[in-house]
Amino acid sequence: MGPLKGLKIIEMAGIGPGPFCAMLLADMGADVIRIDRPGGSNILGLSYEVLNRGRRSIALDLKNPDDVETVLKLVEKADALLEGFRPGVMERLGLGPDVCSARNERLVYGRMTGWGQDGPMSQAAGHDINYIALTGALHAIGTPDQPVPPLNMVGDFGGGALYLAFGLVSGMLEAKSSGKGQVVDAAMTDGASHLMSMMFSLFEQGRWTNERGSNLLDGGAPFYGCFQCSDDKWISIGSIEPQFYALLREKADITDAMFDNQHDQQNWPVMKEKLVDIFHQKSRDEWCEIMEGSDVCFAPVLDLAEAPEHAHNKARGTFINKDGVTQPGPAPRFSRTSPELDLPPPQPGEHSDDILKDWGIV
Repeated sequence: MGPLKGLKIIEMAGIGPGPFCAMLLADMGADVIRIDRPGGSNILGLSYEVLNRGRRSIALDLKNPDDVETVLKLVEKADALLEGFRPGVMERLGLGPDVCSARNERLVYGRMTGWGQDGPMSQAAGHDINYIALTGALHAIGTPDQPVPPLNMVGDFGGGALYLAFGLVSGMLEAKSSGKGQVVDAAMTDGASHLMSMMFSLFEQGRWTNERGSNLLDGGAPFYGCFQCSDDKWISIGSIEPQFYALLREKADITDAMFDNQHDQQNWPVMKEKLVDIFHQKSRDEWCEIMEGSDVCFAPVLDLAEAPEHAHNKARGTFINKDGVTQPGPAPRFSRTSPELDLPPPQPGEHSDDILKDWGIV
């Protein structure tokens, strides 16, 4: 099931954002086959490689001309291929976009790298932290004292995997009318920069500064941030709009006249310190009782064990348990073609024979 049912996609096995992109497509119902190397292993154990869920695996030695030919035969049947190697690696394997498009002119060939397929840094090694550093995103996130890496969600997954998935789906839609595929060059630097569009816009208007912790959405505003409670747990407040800010004052019993001018940035540091004292007077559960579900724009800061157990997440099925492993379910939701998870993370080569048979190779 799922809105991408019927599409055939080849994933060249990699790490991190590549598997996450393939998981997104598989979650939506595409038949994604993962080309693994022979003798590979599922590092975390079969059930725990959540990023590998929803697809089958075929083991092929890409140094063997016969196995390269098998990949090309699969390419002939595919709608798309995705790979995350450094520029030039697929060409050296005899599987570059020119070779593949010669076998299937409808193929959408997705390439994900940190720096992109060209440019002076295209051949350099890097990780998420480096890609978002180059785009201005890392500088904007953190404390006044230092930038803080926001896990690897902005570069690898947000700026990389999600943009590649969007690019592949866009390319496949276009191929249905043109009959021709194309190459999708998804650079994490491009994607992370694109995610910063609003901040660059505000910066150009003079409404965002380069000083971390002084802006509306980076922890500078007293009404948009995280606060520690008396039990050392945390809550989040996002009372930007005036009506939400008024409700925050009401529910937190804030009568100090200093808070009358919400956007007086000169007083933000003092206002924030006063809120720190106010929120530290009660436990997180007590603040949840007062504010959760209201228009304050409030939520408790939950850890990874707590999040799946929250009543809202449980009611929506945001997290699922598959083969004994708690994990996020497919997103987004669809009213008619609801995705279903039917395949656990595979062992490399687990489905080699079935894939060749089902795709009409043997």
